[in-house]
Amino acid sequence: MPVGVVDVVYGTGDDAVGRSRLAATDGFAHIDCMVSDVDSGLALPVGCPIAVPKPVGGWCATPAPARDFAPDAWERAVRWWRSAPGALLEPWAGAVVHSAETWRAFRGEAPGTRLLVDTGHVADWGGDPLELLEWADHVQLRQGRPGATQLHVDDPTGVVDFAAVFARLDALGYRGLVSIEYFDLPGHGWPLADPRAWATDLLRALIV
Repeated sequence: MPVGVVDVVYGTGDDAVGRSRLAATDGFAHIDCMVSDVDSGLALPVGCPIAVPKPVGGWCATPAPARDFAPDAWERAVRWWRSAPGALLEPWAGAVVHSAETWRAFRGEAPGTRLLVDTGHVADWGGDPLELLEWADHVQLRQGRPGATQLHVDDPTGVVDFAAVFARLDALGYRGLVSIEYFDLPGHGWPLADPRAWATDLLRALIV
């Protein structure tokens, strides 16, 4: 299965085209980028556009809002995804959707919503990404463990079984794409000195 990359691996500046060229140089097949960059002449095809802070209708993904975003964060999220058909929701540990149970509850209130499943986020909250893949239309890969969203692929404390993830996707007849994501976002609690090296290390591990 071709493997892409999320452009935040290469930083968060304005040069989306430059980030896509670096991704192509590193051997990635596609790139996940902000929805505003989709038509900017990227060097790779777009895997899954990303919209923040709110979802937009159509093929794009948005992280679920943080639980402390607002007193009515859950209700806002339900309203947003109901009004954005086709938008994917990305759960994460600090969000209103942060477990298989909260996902099922959310889907009950916003029927038809589908997921972007990030294996690192699922590992961080102590979950198993295999539980969520049946609802996934896009998958992002990185190593993690309870309490840690991103670990190096060779970290012995990592709990993500990438072979099991791909086997589950095959069993489901998954038709979507997979991308690797690592980022240096210290302001959000996710510092990382060299996300590009970690992303390319995982790519090499997956294609061996």
